Amino acid sequence: MSVSTPVRSTAATVLLIIGVLAVATNLRASITSVGPLIHNISQDLGLSPAGAGLLTSVPVLAFGLFSPAAPWVARRLGLELTVFGSLLLLIAAVLARSLPVPGLIWAGTVGLGIAIAFFNVLLPSLIKRDFPHRLGGMTGAYTTVQTLVAAVASGVAVPIAGQTPGGWRISLGIWAGLALIAAAVWLPQLRSRTLPDAVDGGPVTRRVWTSPISWQVTIFMGLQSMSFYTFIAWLPSIMVSRGVSEATSGLYLFVYLVAGVIASSLTPIALQRTADQRVVNLGGSILLVIGVAGLLLLPGAAMLWVIIEGLGAGSCIVLALSLFGFRARDHEESAALSGMGQSVGYLLAAVGPLAIGALHQFTGSWIPPLLFLLFFMLALCVFAVLSGRKRFI
Repeated sequence: MSVSTPVRSTAATVLLIIGVLAVATNLRASITSVGPLIHNISQDLGLSPAGAGLLTSVPVLAFGLFSPAAPWVARRLGLELTVFGSLLLLIAAVLARSLPVPGLIWAGTVGLGIAIAFFNVLLPSLIKRDFPHRLGGMTGAYTTVQTLVAAVASGVAVPIAGQTPGGWRISLGIWAGLALIAAAVWLPQLRSRTLPDAVDGGPVTRRVWTSPISWQVTIFMGLQSMSFYTFIAWLPSIMVSRGVSEATSGLYLFVYLVAGVIASSLTPIALQRTADQRVVNLGGSILLVIGVAGLLLLPGAAMLWVIIEGLGAGSCIVLALSLFGFRARDHEESAALSGMGQSVGYLLAAVGPLAIGALHQFTGSWIPPLLFLLFFMLALCVFAVLSGRKRFI
């Protein structure tokens, strides 16, 4: 069964856009606030670098493991109620993670990963369905919002932790308030109950999973996400190891994410000017290669490489999410490709923070971890070209 695009009034469309952007404010903030605080968290909880890497990988692992469940739940509850329920789960998970109760930081981190996994899958499908002619613009808008708020979260994490009695727990817990605001903004959408297409186990899903272009898009999604989540988790620690204070290390992450905001807002313009996505995909991927290589070869210019890396990351996430629509003929195929790309892709991405932490613990240096990441960014360039060709599932 295929569900047609709902007919909405102008006011309802505006409310939907505001609702999508409100949800987008919660897609990364609860994750990017961890990196600048990971040293304090590790000391407080007795985590090794590998353990810290696992903690930062848990949300990404949850993205991969629980993304396939999002369409299934949405078909039973309705898309609008599923998004609302995910916001409630996010509120509870962020609060639980900040409580001084053994084990809750892990349970809360899993919970917020599940909630965001649902947003990751459902928002691109919703945009493909409701804004098929503004796919690049809407994708750019919500990724710009999510990255801007993520930048703010990383920039204020250390100052808040240093100025509140609860330290890092308060700094992590305050983001439940943002999810609460988004839930309130989303309330008008509960008047509707639309369903995603029945793609689970059907011919569309089988076609998607056996299509070479689907795997190329999926690997592009996974490798660019590997870079993003590795930098989110470990950039502050890398800078601290080079003599930078914890507060300043958070500033580096803030600059990285602000550069991503700039790139994510400009990338939709570039998409409109190209016949396919090969050039823009490759351009964003090359920036990621330059950023990692620069940190290895000329660490004294770290801020320059962080800016370049941020520009590549901001561009590539818009491109990856847009490919779910560009490589599909309709929103049914887009939903299936989004589910595949975000389940397999994020499982691939989770290797990054985990492996980086383990390599650093084993070698005591950041050079082998950065070489590891550089190898995968070079591979990303290959899949940037393949996935950018004008092909359909």
